[in-house]
Amino acid sequence: MSRILRTICLAAAMMLVAPLALAQTPGHTQPGDAFGLEVAMPERTIVFMSSIAKWDSAFDSLVDAFKTVYALLEREGIKPAGDAMVIYNSADDLGFEFQAAVPITESFKNPPQGDIAVGKSPMGKAFKFVHRGPYSAMDDTYEAITNFLDEKGIDAKDLFIEEYVTDPRTTPEDKLVVNVFVPVQ
Repeated sequence: MSRILRTICLAAAMMLVAPLALAQTPGHTQPGDAFGLEVAMPERTIVFMSSIAKWDSAFDSLVDAFKTVYALLEREGIKPAGDAMVIYNSADDLGFEFQAAVPITESFKNPPQGDIAVGKSPMGKAFKFVHRGPYSAMDDTYEAITNFLDEKGIDAKDLFIEEYVTDPRTTPEDKLVVNVFVPVQ
């Protein structure tokens, strides 16, 4: 199932590109960027907004969700305790379900309501990959990730996480830096 989820996400996310050579890093990295680095993701408390988006408006949907989460944190006087992240839960040809999340260490005085909740981030063994550049070019990165996992015979879980090193609300899209984490079985 994890290969199916990766394939669906790749195929539906913007435009398809010609396959890259196995385990080749995409052009949207710099020397020294992690590409296939095994890491242990710690469990963190997150505040998140669950939503559904269409592929043709994916980045705008993510940014809107982050704006909502950050506005709540500001109203409550809670400071983020790490970079914003997107947790992708499922996808099909039309769109995807996701959680726009921000790590926190403080508690809410008034618990969030509606589409916003407090929970825990995924934890455990994962592989880390770095993407630099526009969100619309992430299909190159995901194609290279898929090739890396297939070449190494790695079974991924049915989710993946994008951690935004640069703030997607304010960073020009061509200047994005995103860590992609692929949790494994």
